[in-house]
Amino acid sequence: MPTESGTCSAARQAKQKRKSHSLSIRRTNSSEQERTALPREMLEGQDSKLPSSVRSTLLELFGQIEREFENLYIENLELRREIETLNERLAAEGQAIDGAELSKGQLKTKASHSTSQLSQKLKTTYKASTSKIVSSFKTTTSRAVCQLVKEYIGHRDGIWDVSVARTQPVVLGTASADHTALLWSIETGRCLVKYSGHVGSVNSIKFHPSEQLALTASGDQTAHIWSYAVQLPTPQPIADTTQQICGEDEVECSDKDEPDVDADVSSDCPTIRVPLTSLKSHQGVVIAADWLVGGKQVVTASWDRTANLFDVETAELVHSLTGHDQELTHCCTHPTQRLVVTSSRDTTFRLWDFRDPSIHSVNVFQGHTDTVTSAVFTVGDNVVSGSDDRTVKVWDLRNMRSPIATIRTDSAINRINVCVGQKIIALPHDNRQVRLFDMSGVRLARLPRSSRQGHRRMVCCSAWSEDHPMCNLFTCGFDRQAIGWSINIPALLQEK
Repeated sequence: MPTESGTCSAARQAKQKRKSHSLSIRRTNSSEQERTALPREMLEGQDSKLPSSVRSTLLELFGQIEREFENLYIENLELRREIETLNERLAAEGQAIDGAELSKGQLKTKASHSTSQLSQKLKTTYKASTSKIVSSFKTTTSRAVCQLVKEYIGHRDGIWDVSVARTQPVVLGTASADHTALLWSIETGRCLVKYSGHVGSVNSIKFHPSEQLALTASGDQTAHIWSYAVQLPTPQPIADTTQQICGEDEVECSDKDEPDVDADVSSDCPTIRVPLTSLKSHQGVVIAADWLVGGKQVVTASWDRTANLFDVETAELVHSLTGHDQELTHCCTHPTQRLVVTSSRDTTFRLWDFRDPSIHSVNVFQGHTDTVTSAVFTVGDNVVSGSDDRTVKVWDLRNMRSPIATIRTDSAINRINVCVGQKIIALPHDNRQVRLFDMSGVRLARLPRSSRQGHRRMVCCSAWSEDHPMCNLFTCGFDRQAIGWSINIPALLQEK
């Protein structure tokens, strides 16, 4: 009986404190509002040389900062109250279990652990709220305009890869899990050629540097080289129904909203069923392939943990690149030198050097903690790698021990791409976002995503086209569509 009465008494005291504390919080909030209302009215009434639009934006931002800190203050008081209540409860339990197995040292350890958990919760809340305030200021400074220009709809399954031809006529290529690769008119969104020579998922597509040839890698354990000849249709003038959305704007949408592909748009375009060359040597899925500089050799990456170097003319295997401990996820070649980089599920990526015909060297880059989904070359001696550990790292090939920049994100990274001219990295994410960063790790923009535009499911790949006047960035994803974007990054923002 003494134990029960002591516990009830402690509970009644805690309840009374909670009630009085809640009233004090309400009184504090009302008094704070009364205090801040007068200075704000005085500020609005004062003469200012600032433009009205800038002034209103500043007032709105200061209001947001005030509200965020007010919420932090209230949450801080609530957490302190919870800590006091917990300490009182533990103290009451210590009196009630007097003589039981719970010693004073154990009770102190339990109270300390619970307090540390609440302290960590307070830190997390503070960080989240502070990041919101910082994002508000970033939105006003980074006025990068990202405009959706064209959607390319026609595949029957998710699109793994997207690429832009490097010769005239400039066309868009997509590789899909529906066992086909499609070539598109960038201006009209019309399908020009359908390649159906694979019997498995088409995992990547790359165009020859100087000829009308395409290289595709497939789940049927082969890579195909095939020729295409297209004539671009005349673009028809259409009303501009797109929206210009700046920087970080975003609206959530449902995963169920996917493009309507009931009509097979690829059925009307010419179909290629037989490749010029079929490259066979892998014992597993060929996940990626790329042309070496000059276009006389290609490299393939496979789930059999190897990358193979082939001669295009003879289709013979030149080198088998071994060393990765798990499946390969991607391969990429240098635009001007005989260098190859391969990435793997073993958390590493490797640089293969074929500049000396007699020997080839390899360097291993370690720095990620999960699957390296892609690694690509950029300007100079830099490589950019993306991983499922939610980070992107920029490396200097002359110093492999540590990255020169690290970008931390909130979602796994898929196949990244770098705009060499503007030094901008496009990051497609598992969470349907596409973000743009510069080479030093500063975020420039996020592509808009809403119920009317943007990707509805995971974004798999991105590709830049620096010379096309209409679109300079393309993305594709599991929602079975590719999207062409017009990205305008102010020069001042890039310098920052």
